[in-house]
Amino acid sequence: MQRLFQEKIIPSFEADHKVKITYVSGISSEIVAKLQAQRGKQELNVVIVDDGPMYQAIQYGYCESLTSAPVYSDVYEVARFGGKAIGVGLNATGIAYNKAAFAKNGWAPPRSWNDLADPKYNQRFTTSSLSGTYGVHALVMYARVNGGGERNIEPGFDFIGKKLAPNVLSWSSSPAKLAEMFQNRDVDVAIWGSSRVYALKKTGFPIEFVYPTEGAAALVLAACPVVQNSAPEQSQAFVQHLLSPQVQQWLATEGFGPTNSKTRLTGDVAENVPYGADFTKKLVKVDWDVVNQKRAEWTNRWNRTIER
Repeated sequence: MQRLFQEKIIPSFEADHKVKITYVSGISSEIVAKLQAQRGKQELNVVIVDDGPMYQAIQYGYCESLTSAPVYSDVYEVARFGGKAIGVGLNATGIAYNKAAFAKNGWAPPRSWNDLADPKYNQRFTTSSLSGTYGVHALVMYARVNGGGERNIEPGFDFIGKKLAPNVLSWSSSPAKLAEMFQNRDVDVAIWGSSRVYALKKTGFPIEFVYPTEGAAALVLAACPVVQNSAPEQSQAFVQHLLSPQVQQWLATEGFGPTNSKTRLTGDVAENVPYGADFTKKLVKVDWDVVNQKRAEWTNRWNRTIER
């Protein structure tokens, strides 16, 4: 992703706007922490983070309101953040499985979230802990599928603790570790992200991604212009640049489905990212305002009852 930004996305903007952009890498939580540390004298102009941390950044007042632009009317509803930020790439959290292993065992691909509780997956299944976004998505989706939701998380804890946890070989929030577990044939099925599955699939590994029948959780890569930054006009223009069909096509090569409905994809990329109106309807938008408020409490409970 960093290479894509430095070799294509940034140079194309610099050429049109006669500016120089410095790319600062970092995971989403680190970037929000940096905004907090630099409050009142921000050094960053635009930030691009996952949706959970982006809602925190908005809540804390670090994002400037987006200026009006025609491109925003083309963005899918699932990628809208109330005018303070905008989604620039779509990822889905669903089910990943080893196609070759399933064929060897004569197993049909899983279709529902609840299918993963099948005893045949005992010690052949893995997913993230609650410290990772995929773990949060799993908890929320199991709550929703079993009669609850973000405001009633009890069904999620109950299902995972009693029915899912016995199948788990290990809990890991490291995408690299999870990919390694698939490659070493330690696991055959997992709750994982569509972009991660696509990256592993491009290496030739026989992995497939399933959008569960109840919906896949949306993981939205979002951008916002930072408040009181040194280049407000260029910052607004860069956010709009990220939504241009050309940049959206480039982002798709790294596994992020386009949020601009006018973007056109073809071939292998179109088949392996959330693409088009039909796929966006399969994505469930998580209420991160509730999740962020409850996450510390949920994490303590998770550590006591699930990963004890």
